[in-house]
Amino acid sequence: MKKEKLVIIPTYNELENIQDMIQTVMDLEGDFELLIIDDNSPDGTAKVVKELTSKFPGRLHLIQRSGKLGLGTAYIEGFKYALNQGYQYIFEMDADFSHDPKDLVRLYQACAEEGNDMAIGSRYITGVNVVNWPMGRVLMSFFASKYVQFITGMPIKDTTAGFKCYTARVLRSMNLDKIKFIGYAFQIEMKFTAWKLGFKIVEVPIIFTDRTRGTSKMSSGIFKEAIFGVIYMKVKSLFKSYKPVNQT
Repeated sequence: MKKEKLVIIPTYNELENIQDMIQTVMDLEGDFELLIIDDNSPDGTAKVVKELTSKFPGRLHLIQRSGKLGLGTAYIEGFKYALNQGYQYIFEMDADFSHDPKDLVRLYQACAEEGNDMAIGSRYITGVNVVNWPMGRVLMSFFASKYVQFITGMPIKDTTAGFKCYTARVLRSMNLDKIKFIGYAFQIEMKFTAWKLGFKIVEVPIIFTDRTRGTSKMSSGIFKEAIFGVIYMKVKSLFKSYKPVNQT
């Protein structure tokens, strides 16, 4: 089987969602493969994934880490794995069904068929498409994206989105070891870097539905990193030349 599409999902205590998520992705048309990166979940998330690898040989992969090391470092490890294995389209997605797995197909098409380098599942490209969030959180998220747009100048409406498809050439062009942030600011930094490198980025409208099972991993520390990290990132960019590198 050609190694073409790899979906990366970091997990920490997602026992209530992981089996259904794996089955849903495996059932999609197009032979998507799935890499779960588990940060030593106490609830046994990795155990379930291990048990399912025999059901989906060659399509379901697992990396177990020693502890809770952060969203950004999980994705960086997943990106390196994907590039080393020769995948052409690499996806980010949450485990809790806030991102509809069926939209993976649309993100793939935006890159593979429409010629974009990166596709973002956007909550804000056609208004505000968020379900089950309290109004305060909707407003906070929406205006956080506006704030990031204003500071960075990026022409992206959902700057904090975590549902994305990258072509391999985008990730190979970045020095992944230099990506600084580990929380939600990581999502901003990856978009900012791709944009500064001149890649063609498109936003694909999605409906984001808040999790119904399990516990959110959002914290005040993660939020502060995003708010203040954006200023640091922008100032640093003024003294930095963005050139592609070859990632092995």
